[in-house]
Amino acid sequence: MALPLGVQQAANSFPTADAAASKPNIVFVLTDDMSSNLLPYVPEVQKMQAQGMTFNNHEVSNSLCCPSRSSIFTGQFPHNTGVLTNEAPDGGFGKFHANGDEKHTFATALHAKGYRTAMMGKYLNGYKPTDRIDGKKPYVPPGWSQWNVVGPGYEGYHYKISDNHRIESHGGKDKDYLNTVLTKKGKAFIKKSANAGKPFLLELAPFTPHSPSTPAPQDENALPGLKAPRSPAFNKMPANAPSWLAKRDRLGQSQLDKIDRKFRKRAQSMLAINRMLAAMRTQLTKSGVANRTYVVFTSDNGFHLGEYQLQAGKQTAFDTDIKVPLVVTGPGVAAGSRTDAATSNIDFAPTFERMAGATVPSRVDGHSMLPLLADGKASGWRQANMIEHRHVDPSPTDPDSQQPVEGNPPSYHAMRTRQFLYVEYAGGAKEYYDLSTDPNELDNIVGRLATTRLKQLHKQLTRLENCHGDGCWKAGHL
Repeated sequence: MALPLGVQQAANSFPTADAAASKPNIVFVLTDDMSSNLLPYVPEVQKMQAQGMTFNNHEVSNSLCCPSRSSIFTGQFPHNTGVLTNEAPDGGFGKFHANGDEKHTFATALHAKGYRTAMMGKYLNGYKPTDRIDGKKPYVPPGWSQWNVVGPGYEGYHYKISDNHRIESHGGKDKDYLNTVLTKKGKAFIKKSANAGKPFLLELAPFTPHSPSTPAPQDENALPGLKAPRSPAFNKMPANAPSWLAKRDRLGQSQLDKIDRKFRKRAQSMLAINRMLAAMRTQLTKSGVANRTYVVFTSDNGFHLGEYQLQAGKQTAFDTDIKVPLVVTGPGVAAGSRTDAATSNIDFAPTFERMAGATVPSRVDGHSMLPLLADGKASGWRQANMIEHRHVDPSPTDPDSQQPVEGNPPSYHAMRTRQFLYVEYAGGAKEYYDLSTDPNELDNIVGRLATTRLKQLHKQLTRLENCHGDGCWKAGHL
């Protein structure tokens, strides 16, 4: 993908330590529905922050699992992957597969560069290792050397996991706890790859802390008395809220108690992810490859739990749902560094591809974050991220199905910069939050904007809605 001159020069000047010059390894830990307020329960990530870079403004292209994960794999917005929801006809694994998106992922690019590639945990909604696809059971998509993927694994027990073209069945014993199994497999993959002297990419994608947020056996009684944080937006309704939100009632005590119980379970479940992450980093050191390995920690989307008078859920354009943790350690990344650049989950694929020395295809909408990892400077980077959402009615087969009280907004497109959040809904409603004076997004001032400003915002957002490939990088520069 063509780069503006300044960014191209920054990419070319990326630190060339031996580790970076010889195909660095990548360990990519992708959590499920992790909100930023769970970071205190993952001290290993705090260690990573001290040793690497924290991205202060990392957002997702869609605050729903399958569209977001499709963007991560391909580096494309949902309107270009064609995966807009979790289920047919507009989303799910079936749509990703039928569209041929699996042929154009960071896995296929790195595999072609000689990398051992492993996918472990959650792939895409609707994928089951027990299904026969293209004559294969389990079906393994192109680009993956090792495939240890679960279908529905949210409970953490009683699941089937693929071992490449075999299927393993797990029951309800402590040793079957999914995060324990994934940790064991991840360590073994790192050890085997390092012993073979091959560069590798490992994606570890636990179902945690997604509901039901099952904690590890040893954590079931952890964090006694923990309650959900009472942020400024907790149980508050934004002024001039759109009608889908404004009709929500203030949360009562029974609902607040339920929210507190749910937050505690989510935090408990993250303790296993902390051990998983620590185990991967320890294994990298034991295998002698830590100094040439990037470790990337993030989530597919965020989560609201009491904010804006909404019960548990996601799918909105508020920061609770679209802004997620991103921390990276690795060769040339300065300890304790931060960047304010507006990065997106569409940037992972081109970043991994550039790390491996692969060419980024012109179809990719995202951009390599290597220049940011080199110095953190946001000059020349895009100003705006785009978020898109396709409304679907509640479905009993969708694990992310939401009732109106949980936040099930109409279809929308949104644009977020460091200065503002602007949202256009399919029915015509709009939101505008001035983040410089209203960082908690509690005062929708769209009605106070001049007509010329509204026209400008609409034009800028429309360019992002319709962008493809290199055009998305240009559209993000307002």
